[in-house]
Amino acid sequence: MKILSLFFLLALVETTQAQRLVVRVENIKDDKGQIGVALYNTEVDFMKKQFAGKFAPAKKEGVEVVFENLPAGEYAISIMHDSNANGKIDTNFMGIPKEGYGFSNNVMGSFGPPSFEKAKFKLTDGVSQIKLRY
Repeated sequence: MKILSLFFLLALVETTQAQRLVVRVENIKDDKGQIGVALYNTEVDFMKKQFAGKFAPAKKEGVEVVFENLPAGEYAISIMHDSNANGKIDTNFMGIPKEGYGFSNNVMGSFGPPSFEKAKFKLTDGVSQIKLRY
């Protein structure tokens, strides 16, 4: 299993309390498809309705996705390598993902995604590094 490294570079925007979040995804298996990054800000919406989301073309050397003007607070991230660019994570007959995925705080669920509580992080000024399983 490869490791995706997810780097959060957090910078406080001087004029407001808006935050900038840079998500760096590394160790991508190949250049096929796209990398999807979903940002969630509540437990109720986690893995159901994203607060913000972006896709970037997959690049084996790494992908960077930037979220601007985010309010300070708690967030969780899920990442997928959508290798066939169909906009969703493909699974086998048992529901196990066939494409790469991961979550903030290096957490994984037992039979499904982890809880928001385990995946959440505080978006403030500073720098955090999070490694995800691929």
